[in-house]
Amino acid sequence: MTNLLDKIRQTSDFLRSRIKRPPTVGIILGTGLGGLAKDIKIEITIPYEEIPNFPLSTVEFHAGKLHFGQLSGKQVMAMQGRFHYYEGYSMQEITFPVRVMKSLGMQTLFISNACGCVNPAYRAGDLMIIEDHINLLGDNPLIGPNHDELGPRFPDMSEPYSRRLIAIAEEVAREKKIHLQKGVFLAVSGPNLETRAEYRMVRTLGADVVGMSTVPEVIVARHGSMDVFGMSVVTDEGFPDTLKVANIPEILRTAHEAEPKLTAIMKGVIERM
Repeated sequence: MTNLLDKIRQTSDFLRSRIKRPPTVGIILGTGLGGLAKDIKIEITIPYEEIPNFPLSTVEFHAGKLHFGQLSGKQVMAMQGRFHYYEGYSMQEITFPVRVMKSLGMQTLFISNACGCVNPAYRAGDLMIIEDHINLLGDNPLIGPNHDELGPRFPDMSEPYSRRLIAIAEEVAREKKIHLQKGVFLAVSGPNLETRAEYRMVRTLGADVVGMSTVPEVIVARHGSMDVFGMSVVTDEGFPDTLKVANIPEILRTAHEAEPKLTAIMKGVIERM
């Protein structure tokens, strides 16, 4: 734990030495959703490999860049590319950037992902506000010794995703005439997609979508008392009776096509928060 605290301080000190103004909002961009970076008035971009203690993105469609700049009038730090459990990283490594965000003074985390839907009312291309989640990753980033400097031993999770920010997002969507779903995200380890039986299980457990990320970062953000706003882009449909062979290029294309709507919502919420 002492080593983790030292790494957080070392990385935070390095980033403070490179940026002009401290960011107030952290953003994590998921698979196929890195285009939001184009809307940031970037002041500095730092590749992950130049940042002390930062993991490296091993997924080919994650850029692996950290952007600092302005978005919707706020100073932001945006991760263009995240880390996944299936890449072989530990939960502490996956969530390390969120620890750094908190150390730099950020109080709000915006997070996005691509997912498959199991709710029959959803379709590929839909956007879903995450209002709750289920952790089936088989691990938790808070396992191990706790340090009060990072957060309480038993953090409350009755509101993992900020109701206030969700309400703002729904208001923005109405004004922009963007259709939104709102539901429960279930996280699994991956990297394989689910079987028919697993999709049935996900739906039976009460989830609307399933993916391979997000939950660890949200747990650590809430451990540090950060407000969280999360959105999923439905890139494929996990309906057992009509399940098709996974087409990764098509999944990425669906994410890219939905990206402008997600960007509009994110920018609108950041502007009004």
